Amino acid sequence: MSTRGGTAAVTGLTVRHRRTVALDAVDVCFGTGVHGLLGPNGAGKTSLIRVLATVAAPANGRVELLGRDVSAHTERAEVRRRLGYLPQEFGFYPGFTVREFVAYVAWLKEMPAPDVPGAVERAVERVGLGERIDAKVKTLSGGMVRRVGIAQAIVNEPELLLLDEPTAGLDPEQRVEFRALLRELGTDSTVIVSTHLVEDVAAACSEVTLIESGRLAFRGTTAELTALGEGFADEGHGANPIERGYTAALRTHRARPAKVRR
Repeated sequence: MSTRGGTAAVTGLTVRHRRTVALDAVDVCFGTGVHGLLGPNGAGKTSLIRVLATVAAPANGRVELLGRDVSAHTERAEVRRRLGYLPQEFGFYPGFTVREFVAYVAWLKEMPAPDVPGAVERAVERVGLGERIDAKVKTLSGGMVRRVGIAQAIVNEPELLLLDEPTAGLDPEQRVEFRALLRELGTDSTVIVSTHLVEDVAAACSEVTLIESGRLAFRGTTAELTALGEGFADEGHGANPIERGYTAALRTHRARPAKVRR
C-alpha cells in the first residue's frame, strides 16, 4: 500500500513531563503540504514534534504516521526509515565532515548503500553547503551547522519531515532560500515546521496550527489566520497582518471558558 504524501495524525494525544501536562487531549491531522506549528514558548510545540518523530511516547492517545499505528515497535521502525527530523539541538561527532555526518544518518535510515553518496551530495547542495561538504562540522559557523541539520533531515527524501526551529541561526538570505526549499519539499510530502517566527510561516506554509498551553488554539490556512487580525491594525499588535492574526487567535482562545478550550 502506497502512503507517499501520507498523513500524520494524533487523537486524544496527552503528553506529560512529570507533573506538567504539555499536551492535553489534542486531536490534529496533517496532510501533504507545509504546515506551520506556532505557539508561545512552552505551549507544547516541541512535545508534539517529538511524539511525531517517535522519540517521545505519549501518556495517552493514538499516533498514526504514514498509515501506521506507531504504538507497535515494528511499525515505529518502518516509519523512522521514512521520516526526517531536525530537533532544536542535534548532536554530531565533531570530527566528522559534513559528508560523513549526513552519510551516517543515511546509514541509520537504512538507505541502500549504492544510493547514499548521491543522496548525500544532493541534500548538502540543497542547503547551500556543497562547497563545504568535506569540511569538518566543528569548523562551521552556527548557521552552517543548522543547515547540516536540515541536510541530514532530508537525505532520505522523507515522506514526513519534522523541523523544530529550523531557521535558528540562519541569516535573512538563507531563510529566504530555506522557505523556497520548504515549498518544494511540501509538493509531495508532509512537512511540519515548529517555529516562533510568524513571517516564516506566512512565506512558506499553507496551513497553520496554533498551540497554547497544550491545547489547539487555531487551525486553518495562513489567509484565515491573517484575516483574524484585521481588527487589530490600529492597536499595535504585531508588525504585519499575520502577526496580528496570531495575537487575535491567542486572545480568542484564552477568552473561551476552560471547558470549551478543551
